Amino acid sequence: MIRRAPHPRGPDRVDPTVRIRDRRLRRHHRGDAYRLTALGGLAALSLDALSSIAYGPEAIVSVLVTAGESAVRYTVPVAAAITVLLLVLVVSYRQVVAAFPDGGGSYAVAKSEFGRPAGLLAAAALVIDYVLTVAVSLAAGAAALGSIFPVIADHLLATELIALAVITAVNLIGIAESAKVLMAPAVLYIVVIGAVIVLGLLRSEPVATIGTPLTFHEAPGVIGPLILLRAFAAGGSSVTGVEATANSVPSFRTPAVRRAQHTEVAMGLLLAVMLLGVAQVIATHRVLPREGVTLLAQLTAAAFGTGILFYVANLAVAGVLGLAANTSFGGLPVLLSRLADDHRMPHLFALRAERPVYRFGVAALGLAAALVLLLVDARVDRLLPLYAIGVFIGFTISQSGLVRHWVRDHGPRWGWKVLLNGFGAVLTGIAAVVFFLGRFTDGAWLLLFLIPALMLLFDRTEHYYRQVAAELGMGTTIPAPRRDPAERTVVVVPVVAVSGLTRRALDAALSLSDQVHPVTVDIDPGTTARLMDQWNSWDPGLDLRVLPSPHHGMVEPIVDYARDLTGPGVQVVVLLPRIEPRKRRYRILHNQRAPIIAEALDRHTDAIAATITIHLD
Repeated sequence: MIRRAPHPRGPDRVDPTVRIRDRRLRRHHRGDAYRLTALGGLAALSLDALSSIAYGPEAIVSVLVTAGESAVRYTVPVAAAITVLLLVLVVSYRQVVAAFPDGGGSYAVAKSEFGRPAGLLAAAALVIDYVLTVAVSLAAGAAALGSIFPVIADHLLATELIALAVITAVNLIGIAESAKVLMAPAVLYIVVIGAVIVLGLLRSEPVATIGTPLTFHEAPGVIGPLILLRAFAAGGSSVTGVEATANSVPSFRTPAVRRAQHTEVAMGLLLAVMLLGVAQVIATHRVLPREGVTLLAQLTAAAFGTGILFYVANLAVAGVLGLAANTSFGGLPVLLSRLADDHRMPHLFALRAERPVYRFGVAALGLAAALVLLLVDARVDRLLPLYAIGVFIGFTISQSGLVRHWVRDHGPRWGWKVLLNGFGAVLTGIAAVVFFLGRFTDGAWLLLFLIPALMLLFDRTEHYYRQVAAELGMGTTIPAPRRDPAERTVVVVPVVAVSGLTRRALDAALSLSDQVHPVTVDIDPGTTARLMDQWNSWDPGLDLRVLPSPHHGMVEPIVDYARDLTGPGVQVVVLLPRIEPRKRRYRILHNQRAPIIAEALDRHTDAIAATITIHLD
């Protein structure tokens, strides 16, 4: 593309105090304003973790009651163990943020500490879990809305796809914009959970009871460690999303590391307080699963009754469950960009828009989540067997990688850090194994195919890029460029009318070579005759060549002409004029021939396709 622009140095340098009038340049100039603050990061990247209060404690109780109603008293100890794991992970990922500020989380740690295979495994596990997080969050949110408004229950798939389209569109604009949208629902949700905990601990009796009681058979003897271990693994879904901040450090404003660490700690403390508080309320009032309602819905009814506050509280919970999908939109595009930087995904995933946004990663996540929702017909129970296993694999690899990092580098207090990360690796490893074995027959076996398939995709993509690099001589010493005195350049300029656009194109062509061939394609004899009359009257000093077109097409004659000119000692350049209107909506009003001709030239000839863009005021 041939464009003339002032040199950025000297008197033409842009003064930062001067107001930039061009809208696109102004957005780029204020790029950091479109990144996250610590508070914005809490709204944009922590909802996955915080929303787990809606299903994590219930998962614990659902396992415990298989041993009888009295087993509910173990809810607090199990929640306390999960909180310990949570805090270990928060401290660990705070370290990951500092050690790997370019993002990537578990993938970055695994690649650095264990090499390529472990990095591919961590990346594959995280990609699967990010896509499932979107699908599960939207499905759970739609199901919660359906329990409040029965009319939605008949249109769950449509509700989920509409919500997915909205979240995807907002993230295509920018993650900072999504944080603004999510801030109010996040605050309302935190207030609701806090009120449920406080009122639940203060009141001796529930204000209202909802749902149909279920019967649970008391198991003889003491509850065995296997039940407690299963309850720990089931409730461990509460810590999913902890890694999202470490994966998305580049999305934060400067200083990005400090802001990301503040977000990680704030998320961990909030989740720990809410998890322990809800568990204590459940144990104090011996809240049991009931038919037709969630455990959290029972707690909100007990705290607020069944009036307007009950509906407001459950709407807040349902909304945040759905919006928790936004966490993946903050994490997966950054992870894909790191994979693209390592040549393990197409390079387009590393491209950033003006805001900055990895739009190809956002769009890919939206499409993948939509496909999953369509395949499972919006049923969350079909997704749960695969959910959270991938992230625990990532947790285990990340913790183990940090252990190796501290043992090798011996930084300050490295012994304490080795113990902390080693303890976390053992806990998350146990949780991953229990998750996988417990859900194997329910669908977790699919991971045995999905994870290797993604690893193979990453591997083959990297292999392809290596072959391309070798063929192009990238990374090697190549001869310096030189001009062959015997070589000549011929510039071909397609012409459809005599206009200022044609004059600009010819001016540019003559600046490149003294051999310029204006050509027009004879699609309609009458139009061609009128153009020739106009050309002869104008008389620019160049002959206009008429190319025959038996099939009345424009592309093929130009491609054939360029191919015929190309030969030893001849470099052909086809200069394609293109109009760029001031407003994008007017693009459709112009005949966009240039991209079509350029693609055909690239595919079928050795000619250089160049574009000269004329900007309309």
